[in-house]
Amino acid sequence: MLETWRWFGPDDAITLSKIRQAGASGIVTALSEVPTGEIWPEALIKARLDMIKAAGLQWSVVESVPLHNDIKTRSGDYQRFISNYKDSLANLGKNGIYTVCYNFMPVVDWTRTNLSYTLPNSSQALRFEMTDFVAYDVFILERPGAESDYTTLQLERAEERFRAMNEAERELLEKNIIAGLPGGEGCYDRQGIKQAIQQFTAIGTEGYRQNLFLFLKDIMPTAEAYGIKLCIHPDDPPFSLFGLPRVVSTADDAKALLAAVPSACNGLTLCAGSYGARADNDLVEMVREFGPRIFFVHLRNVKREDDGSFYESDHLDGDNDMIGLIQALLDAEKQRGAGGDVIPMRPDHGHLLEDEMDKAGVKPGYSYAGRMKALAELRGAIHVLEQLQG
Repeated sequence: MLETWRWFGPDDAITLSKIRQAGASGIVTALSEVPTGEIWPEALIKARLDMIKAAGLQWSVVESVPLHNDIKTRSGDYQRFISNYKDSLANLGKNGIYTVCYNFMPVVDWTRTNLSYTLPNSSQALRFEMTDFVAYDVFILERPGAESDYTTLQLERAEERFRAMNEAERELLEKNIIAGLPGGEGCYDRQGIKQAIQQFTAIGTEGYRQNLFLFLKDIMPTAEAYGIKLCIHPDDPPFSLFGLPRVVSTADDAKALLAAVPSACNGLTLCAGSYGARADNDLVEMVREFGPRIFFVHLRNVKREDDGSFYESDHLDGDNDMIGLIQALLDAEKQRGAGGDVIPMRPDHGHLLEDEMDKAGVKPGYSYAGRMKALAELRGAIHVLEQLQG
């Protein structure tokens, strides 16, 4: 597998030289300065590409070209935004960048309730706590009809948690959930998220799934013309939030997506932490089934709890079989043959270690030392498995 690293552009405190020193050879990045829905200019793409090449690295994956909400709802100015998306793909292809990760999550992108969950060794991890989320949804956001989405026990625990919070804790919880996390695609205030939820909920799960399929059918001829491999990121977490439709959460969702648009350019981002937050997703089996259509991998592990809560564990010590998953991915690469593409992977998220806890500008989940530790562990596992594979 190709070792890559998420880089947030020239303003990222983690420089390209630091990334190279960490051992990665590929860069995963995006032109976040371009407003969502607008065309990525070829000049900006080339300038970013030249910067990465000058550092001795390659731009391996775009993560991501974000989708405007009008595309997701197929309303408003969606036809113009789809046309712009095609132009952005074409401009990337002209510059030799052929792998584009994207997501189709409605309203909220990847979501956590706690960005500094303390682990037994005093490092900090990202956590999704179901009781806190229900407390926010029902008692802070006061989403109409929210109570019907939860059990009596969940509501009782959430009310108890809500009453125990002071105002600062409630504000922090809201900020964590709706203000936008690194690499996400937008943020909301309380009124704005209520309006967006209502719009997307009205579409329904199957209606939303069809919107995804229609979007892919719209852009696939452009992707095929330029050899662009589109790889959708799963929902994170992989279940409904705020009663919203989720259509990329399970193996069945992935199967339906690939069947609806059977192009060789239509594929998956296998995010182990996202799919793996559900115990009913067998990651190893998913690689065996979808291997030829897996174009990008996020290696991340989680510890799950019975109520849907989870926290991000050490990469080799969680509820997901990371060693089995890596072995399955190496097998999938081998089956592609000598001329087949190597699968780019990146260590997804990382714990915040003591050395960076007091540093300004460290993005939640994207510390340097934590990801370097993760990459080193994953590299060691990959090396041993490759040696055993022969």
